[in-house]
Amino acid sequence: MSQAFEVNFDGLVGPTHNYSGLSFGNVASTGNQRAASNPKLAAKQGLAKMKALHDLGFKQGVLAPHERPDVASLRQLGFGGTDAQVIARAAKEAPAILAAATSASCMWTANAATVSPSGDTADGRVHFTPANLNNKFHRSIEHPTTRRILQAMFADESRFAVHAALPAQMHFGDEGAANHTRFCHEYDGAGVEFFVFGASAFDARYPKPARFPARQTLEACHAVARLHGLKEGGVVYAQQDPDTIDAGVFHNDVISVGNRNVLFHHEKSFLQQQDVLDELARKLAAVGGQFVPIEVPQAEVTVEDAVKSYLFNSQLLSRADGKMIIVVPEECRNIERVWTYLQKLVHSGGPIAEIRVFDLKQSMQNGGGPACLRLRVALSASEIAAVNPNVMMSETLFGTLNAWVDRHYRDRLAPEDLADPQLLVECRTALDELTGILGLGAVYPFQLA
Repeated sequence: MSQAFEVNFDGLVGPTHNYSGLSFGNVASTGNQRAASNPKLAAKQGLAKMKALHDLGFKQGVLAPHERPDVASLRQLGFGGTDAQVIARAAKEAPAILAAATSASCMWTANAATVSPSGDTADGRVHFTPANLNNKFHRSIEHPTTRRILQAMFADESRFAVHAALPAQMHFGDEGAANHTRFCHEYDGAGVEFFVFGASAFDARYPKPARFPARQTLEACHAVARLHGLKEGGVVYAQQDPDTIDAGVFHNDVISVGNRNVLFHHEKSFLQQQDVLDELARKLAAVGGQFVPIEVPQAEVTVEDAVKSYLFNSQLLSRADGKMIIVVPEECRNIERVWTYLQKLVHSGGPIAEIRVFDLKQSMQNGGGPACLRLRVALSASEIAAVNPNVMMSETLFGTLNAWVDRHYRDRLAPEDLADPQLLVECRTALDELTGILGLGAVYPFQLA
C-alpha cells in the first residue's frame, strides 16, 4: 500500500483582510468592492475548514500570511518618512495603491506556487516555484516572502527545492497551482502534470480573451516544467477557453479541479477539449493510471452558475475506500441548479461519492473558494517527516491559532481603516508571535531589517 499523501496547506487569512475590489476579471472581488470585512471571522472560517478536514483523517498544514501593508513597496513608489507617514501620505495621495499594498490576498495559496512531487522530477526532490503573479500589483509583491516561508517549511534541501519566481514580466505571467493539476495512480508514483494557460506571449497563433486578462502564459508553464525537471511524456499543456475567461473564469481552478485520476470539469473549460482529454488519458495510461473525466454540461450548470457558486473551485479528496469527497462552499447549496447537479453526481455511482459544505463567505466575497485557499503538495511518508512539524494541523495548533486570532484580529475593517497606521503595528505584532508558533524563524521584512 502506498505510504504517500496529498497534503493541503491552507492559507491563514491575514489581519488586513479587506474588500478593495483589486482583482479585475474576478467577478466576486470587484462586485464586493468597498464593503466592510471581518478579518477575525475570515481567519476562523478558514481554520474551521482546516480542522474539519484534519479530523476526517486528511493531512493538513498551514501557510502563514504576509506582512501588510507592505511599506517597502510604498517606499519604492516614492512615499517617504516614518512608517506612519508613509501610510498617511499614501492614503491621501494614492488610496488605491495603499489598498493594494494592504491586501491579504496571499490567503489564496493556490497561487502561492506550482508544486511538482518527487515522483515526477529529474532529481527526485519535491520542487516549488513561487508564482510571480505579475498581472496584479497587489499580488506581484508576494513572491519574495512566499519563498522565504516555503523555505522555512520545506528546509531539507536533499528532499525539497524552492526556486525563485519567474521573471516578473508579462511574458512569463505565472499564477501558480491555480492553473496546475497533477494526475496519478498513487501520489508517490510517476504522474502527469497538467498546465493550463490563458494565452501565449510570443506565439500569435493562440487566441486571447477580449474582455479580461489572460493571467497565465504558455511560456511560464514551459519554464516551470523545465525548472522542475519534468519529462515531456509527463506533461500536458492546455489553453483555457478565452470566452470562459471573459465570463469571469480568471483561473483554471474556477472551471475544473482534479485529483488522482479524476478531472471534474465544465464543458467549456478548454480549447480543443476532446484532444486535451485524449492526451491526458494517453499519458496517464503510460504511467499506470486510468483517466476518468467528469464533464459538466452547460445545459445543467452554466458557466455563469459555475462562477457564482464556485462549484469547480472545490477540493477533491480521496477517502480510504478509494471514493472521493468534494468540498464546496455554501454558495453551491444556494444555487438550485448547482445543488441539483451535485446530488445527481454523488448518487451516480462514480468516483465522487460525498459532499462536504463549508461556510467561507468572507473569502468567497473576495473571489476565493475552498480550492483557492489551499496549496496541494503530494509527499511520501519520509518527506512529510521532513516538513517543519509546527505547521501541521493538530488539535493543539487549532486551539493555539484560534486564540492567536482572538488576540490580534479586528472584527471589522472598512476601506477608510486602511489609513490607520496602527493596523501595521497590529499586523507585525501578530506575525512576530505567529513565526514562533509555526517555527518559521525570521521570514518577514520587519524581522529581517
